[in-house]
Amino acid sequence: MTPILFVAHTGNVSGAEKVLLELVREARRQGRDVAVACPTGPLRDALPQGVSHVELPQLGLTGESGVARILGAARLVGRWVRASRILKRAMRPPGTATVVNSMFALPSVRLAGGRGCSSWLVHDTVANGKQRTVTTIGRPAVRTAVAVSEATADPLRAMGFPVVVAHNGVRWPVPVFGGELHSPPVVGMLALLTPWKGHGVLLDAIALLPDVELELAGGSFPGDAPHVEELKARAARPDLAGRVRFLGYVDPESAMSGWDVVVSASILPEAGPLNVLEAMSHGLPVVGSDHGGTSEFLADGVGLLHPPGDSAALAEAIRRVLTDATLRRSMSERGRARIAARHDVNVTIPEMLRVLAG
Repeated sequence: MTPILFVAHTGNVSGAEKVLLELVREARRQGRDVAVACPTGPLRDALPQGVSHVELPQLGLTGESGVARILGAARLVGRWVRASRILKRAMRPPGTATVVNSMFALPSVRLAGGRGCSSWLVHDTVANGKQRTVTTIGRPAVRTAVAVSEATADPLRAMGFPVVVAHNGVRWPVPVFGGELHSPPVVGMLALLTPWKGHGVLLDAIALLPDVELELAGGSFPGDAPHVEELKARAARPDLAGRVRFLGYVDPESAMSGWDVVVSASILPEAGPLNVLEAMSHGLPVVGSDHGGTSEFLADGVGLLHPPGDSAALAEAIRRVLTDATLRRSMSERGRARIAARHDVNVTIPEMLRVLAG
């Protein structure tokens, strides 16, 4: 069968890399030879036995600002060039299908393989100038862009990409969480502590709900250390003191089993947020920002949506869920039904791999 080379810009593991690992496992189950090109880190350590690792330099920006950001961009171009030399060798075996798992790896793949040499699994909704620039640079390398939501596909179609939609999935069936509210109620968010995820918006919303506690599950990138300190300082202020817990990296199911409501507060549009799907699968009510894949996942009464960045509206949506048991039950049932119908990973991953490797 066709050998596959997956290319990722980071060695860390977040939602995009979790999907990559599922694809790698499926490819191995099918008997394919698989290699993963990525920087050293948790992703490499999580690769299944029998999967080759091709070491790359870090291919993303690292959170600098001002002059440091300009210098960082110049260094990034140099890393793209170095990575392209490594990838050229890895892509050389006849028949190899190259799958790019992240936007910031596209330029290196273009330099390594030329026009139409890869498929691109799109985990980011192109919404700002930086993303458009990187995507435009890498565009010639992409034979097919496989988007995880219609919201992610639309801007790519406008840029001239050939696009197919293949939705993300999560484990199914899984136990039901929720039901009777904890005392006090607990709101949870499962996301890396990085600025665009909207943790600051959520903290300000919880400050408006004095009888509610908040748990933030997820680690952070080294470059986001100042942002994490800002979040912790905000949580220590009198209107939140003692009501916010930073859990760090934890097992998602263990964290969610203690939550009453799950929030996705991203201020930039998510493509196909796994945290939203995971919460839906366990029957937990979800409040999310009204853009990107989140809007699609929570449509038709599956969840409640709020304007991105609006803390007051987010607080009101959380309050509504916590005070209406009928609404919680309806959201739970509709969420689980949608997962069963559209987002069972046992169905989505084989189909996604078929499209990517075809």
